[in-house]
Amino acid sequence: MKRLITWLVVLAVLAYLAFKAAVWWLTEQQVVALQKALQETAVIERGKIGSSVGGHLVLRGAEYQDFRLTQPLQIGQLRFVAGSPVSLLTSLLNPRNLPAQWTLEAEPLSMVLDAAMLSNWVTDSGTARPSSLLVPVCGPDHRQQLGTGDLVRMGINHLDGDLLVQQTPDELHAELNTGQIGSLEMHWPGARLNVTAPGQLASSSARPMNLTVRDAGVMRRISAYCARESGVSANEWTGIVMNRFLNGLESRGLRGSDQLLALYRQWLREGGELTLGLTPGLPLWGVPVHDPQQTSPARSLQITYNGSRVPDVYLERMQPQISETPVEAVEPVTAPEPTGPGWRPVPLKEATQWVGQTVRVTLSTGRVVEGRLERVEDGKELEVTRMVNGGEVAYPMAQRAVTGFEIWYRGGKP
Repeated sequence: MKRLITWLVVLAVLAYLAFKAAVWWLTEQQVVALQKALQETAVIERGKIGSSVGGHLVLRGAEYQDFRLTQPLQIGQLRFVAGSPVSLLTSLLNPRNLPAQWTLEAEPLSMVLDAAMLSNWVTDSGTARPSSLLVPVCGPDHRQQLGTGDLVRMGINHLDGDLLVQQTPDELHAELNTGQIGSLEMHWPGARLNVTAPGQLASSSARPMNLTVRDAGVMRRISAYCARESGVSANEWTGIVMNRFLNGLESRGLRGSDQLLALYRQWLREGGELTLGLTPGLPLWGVPVHDPQQTSPARSLQITYNGSRVPDVYLERMQPQISETPVEAVEPVTAPEPTGPGWRPVPLKEATQWVGQTVRVTLSTGRVVEGRLERVEDGKELEVTRMVNGGEVAYPMAQRAVTGFEIWYRGGKP
């Protein structure tokens, strides 16, 4: 009997060691395969691999670096719970064979924010900042949109949070929580995530998902900051953003209902909690689009704001508002020699000659900073000081993020 117990203990230890070794090796192989799939866009550091016989896989100290971004995403601990050791080994052998129920947790997630988060090769390609209907205006030039540089100047220098993804036979549930800019929560009945083909997620369920957005008070900070940067009152800034939103809809042949516009205006001013019923597999994610020629009542998007249902939220079709291109716009233009006061572009490499002068700097994000040029570090950084609320604020900027540099001249030669 004693020998039998000894053999059982030895076999249990060997089985445990074999399980741990198999999990380590299979995880390493999957990380290598994932790195090959992402080699043109990102690099992954897996960190330390841990596991348990309860069907848990843990990666500690992992890191994800997207080549388009200047800062990596740090992952303190990534935990995958398969439910059993057999399910864990099966999932690692073939990720398409995930069990019917599994959980993925990542905490803490952290990323340092840069004034210029996009890498040089992205900004040089001219695709650095796609225009968005829902990104608000933030600057005296109404083409400027809120960017990471604005968040940094607002005191949001880094993002910290945690991620939870739970797959059950009935639904896909996900949560992303951050302490500074709010949270996202999703419940999607019938949806199933295939990690080998994530693009199929949108068509995995025809049922609408419930998406809840909480802003944690950041919209009030953004409206106050962007109004100040634009040199207008908060109400005037809201009007500017709404006009841009309306023009963007009209250029797409759409018009928002009165309730939709009122809801967006309120969100810009106060933020809060929004819960939307969206269907990713449909055009416009299932937002109802009403044809004015139809006599039947327009359907409304299922949406609640701060716990109260909001009716009559929909879009209407209309003729796209496209302004005609004037003849002068297609004729070759020869810039005349400036004779009066105005802005004059100069090469960035000559910036050191204009220290102490009034300059205007355009960044790859679309942001324009105007003020006094304080200092220039050769090939690295320049700093512009501007007056804000009776005081001076310094704006350091990486030279690699500068796409335009102009000096103010009073007439004649600068």
